[in-house]
Amino acid sequence: MFFILSKAIIPDLTSGDLYAMVTSIDREAPMAHKKQPKPVPQLTAAQFEDLFPDEDACRAYLVARRWPQGVRCPRCGSGHVYELKAIAFKWECMECAPGISYRFSHIAGTIFENTNKPLRDWYRVTHLMLASKKGMSALQIMRFMGFGSYKTAWMMCHKIRAALIEDVEKLGGIVEVDETYVGGKDKNRHWDKRSHITGRGDPSKTPVVGAVKRKGNVIARVVENVRRDTIEGFVNEMVSEKVSLLCTDNYKSYQRLHYRFPHGIVDHSAGQHVVGAIHTNTIEGFWSLIKRGVMGTFHKVSRKYLPLYVAEFQFRYNNRENADIFGAAISGC
Repeated sequence: MFFILSKAIIPDLTSGDLYAMVTSIDREAPMAHKKQPKPVPQLTAAQFEDLFPDEDACRAYLVARRWPQGVRCPRCGSGHVYELKAIAFKWECMECAPGISYRFSHIAGTIFENTNKPLRDWYRVTHLMLASKKGMSALQIMRFMGFGSYKTAWMMCHKIRAALIEDVEKLGGIVEVDETYVGGKDKNRHWDKRSHITGRGDPSKTPVVGAVKRKGNVIARVVENVRRDTIEGFVNEMVSEKVSLLCTDNYKSYQRLHYRFPHGIVDHSAGQHVVGAIHTNTIEGFWSLIKRGVMGTFHKVSRKYLPLYVAEFQFRYNNRENADIFGAAISGC
């Protein structure tokens, strides 16, 4: 088959020539490739079943993750709580309610409170969302978990995304800043819904601005617009003044950043993509993850809930080298 396909592509070569070409490839020295980092092992399905065989194991895991230094009252924060011997995973706090005790459980003040789904279902949905590089839609979650309604899966996914919102420190080192726009192309819309505006001025697209440290964390935020004051406000809030290099493209909203930061620019309109250490390939790679997730997994994301989806992708990206990404997610719930 190889010879048939190869002769169809290169008809001038004989079968002997093709055989010599193939065998010579094995004898030649392999091409030098950049050493790729080893993938960080994540929680597999088998490990999940072993770690959470029943509901009590899920409860114990949540207590250990939520209160690593000991159980504390979720209302007042006091550590002087008393475990109820007659009821498992129940405690009483005498300090935040003088004269009467405040009784609470392991799920008080979490996203799991006031829900009729067991913790094991919540954990499994969280695991599915974190194990999928480009996310998993609520409809697929509903089918996989066997939920009776789409609304149940949709609400659980959004609550988990809200819990994944994390506090991040200002970025230092070499930082890339860029903006992107989430939304379908105007030419693909129905004729009566077209704005006939393309590029950055399309009102049907939602702008997202982000900053990423080379080989580090990313910070992305949904913004109202990409005007200069909005972009500069984001950069001043998210990027440290001690940054060694700030890389952007030549968009006009970035033109005054050199007054505060060591600023490098690549002019994409002139065919520039990498000028020494100056490029925006890292942040554009993060944008591609979001775009592939929206187009291939979720298909449509509203402007209202886009910040939650961005937070989900940001959490997965920032914990890509964290073998305990599941535990980090449960700690924030």
